Amino acid sequence: MILDYILRRLGLLFFMVLLLSIFTFSLSYLFPGDPLSNLSGIPDTNFTQNAQLEEKYLFNSNYFMQYIAFVGRILQGDWGMSFASGSSVFAHVVDLIPATLELSIYALVISVVVGVPVGILASAYHKQWPDKFISSTAMIGYSMPIFWLALLLIMVFSLKLGWFPMSGRVSLLYEIPASTGFILLDILLADFPYNGLAMLDALHHLTLPTIVLAMYPTTVLVRFTRESMLKVMDQNFIKTARAKGLTRGQLIIHHALRNALLPVIKQIGLQFSTLITLAMITEVIFSWPGIGRWLIDSIYQRDYPAIQGGLMAVSLFIIIATIMAELTYTLLDPLSRNQAHGKV
Repeated sequence: MILDYILRRLGLLFFMVLLLSIFTFSLSYLFPGDPLSNLSGIPDTNFTQNAQLEEKYLFNSNYFMQYIAFVGRILQGDWGMSFASGSSVFAHVVDLIPATLELSIYALVISVVVGVPVGILASAYHKQWPDKFISSTAMIGYSMPIFWLALLLIMVFSLKLGWFPMSGRVSLLYEIPASTGFILLDILLADFPYNGLAMLDALHHLTLPTIVLAMYPTTVLVRFTRESMLKVMDQNFIKTARAKGLTRGQLIIHHALRNALLPVIKQIGLQFSTLITLAMITEVIFSWPGIGRWLIDSIYQRDYPAIQGGLMAVSLFIIIATIMAELTYTLLDPLSRNQAHGKV
C-alpha cells in the first residue's frame, strides 16, 4: 500500500511538471516579440543565424515537435540566453537559487523553533491570558504585510539604531569564494584568518531578512499547533489519563504531543513552499542576491527568457517541496495513508 501511494504521488508530480513545461513553452508565444528570440534569448540575428536557430529549435515544425525539442533542451540545461546579461539562464538559476534556499531554510528553522513551542504553550493555557496574548499576537503577525514589516524593521533597526545592515549578504570587506552558494557554508570552507569575523558579519546581514521572512510561517505554525493540540487534548484517551491524576505537563509530553505533531509536520513542509514565494519580496527589499530578486528585475527589464527560466525553476521547486511534504507526512501517519487510498 505504501508503494502504491508513493507511485500515485509520483504520477501526480509528473503530471504537474508536464503542465508546467507546457505553460513555460507557451510563454514564448504569449510574450511580446519574436517567439524564436524568446526561446533562444538572441534578440538580433542575421539571416544565417536565424536559419540556424530555426533548425535548432525546429521552428518550422509543428508545435508538438517544438515542445519535444524544448523539453530536451531543458533536460540538457539549455534554457536560452538572458536578454539583459547575455549569459545562460540556467547558469543564472544555478548561481542564485542557493541564496534563496539559504534564506528560506533559516526562516523555516526560526519558524519551527518559535512557532511549535509557542503553539503548545497556548494550548496548555487554553482560554487563559497566555493563550489570549499568543493568539492575539499571532493574528497581528499573520495579518501584517511582509513588505510593510520589512520597511518598518529597516527604519527602526537599520536607520534609527544602526544595529543591522540594510542590504546584502556580507560586507564588501570580505572576499568570500562562492564554493556552494550558501554564504555561511562558504565561509566555513574558505581558508583565511578572518573566518570568525566574516561569519558574524554574515549572520548580522542575515538577521533582518530572516525575521521578516519567518513572520508569516511562524504565526501559521503557532495557530496550527495550538488547534492540533486542542483537538488531541479533547480525545477520550486524554480525558482518561487526566482522570487517573496525570498533570498537565505529563498529558502534553507523554500523550498529546506525539499525536498532535503529525499534522504539524505536513504544515511545516507546506510552509517551506510558501517561503520560496515570500522570499521574492524579501529579496527585493533587502537586496538579497537570490532568484526572486533576479526574477523581479527580469520582469522590469522585459527579459523574457529569464522570466521563463525563473518561473520554471521556482514553480518546479514548489511542486517538489509540496509533494515531498505530503509523502513525509503520509509515511509517518498510516491513518492518513488509509484515508487517502483511492485518491490521486
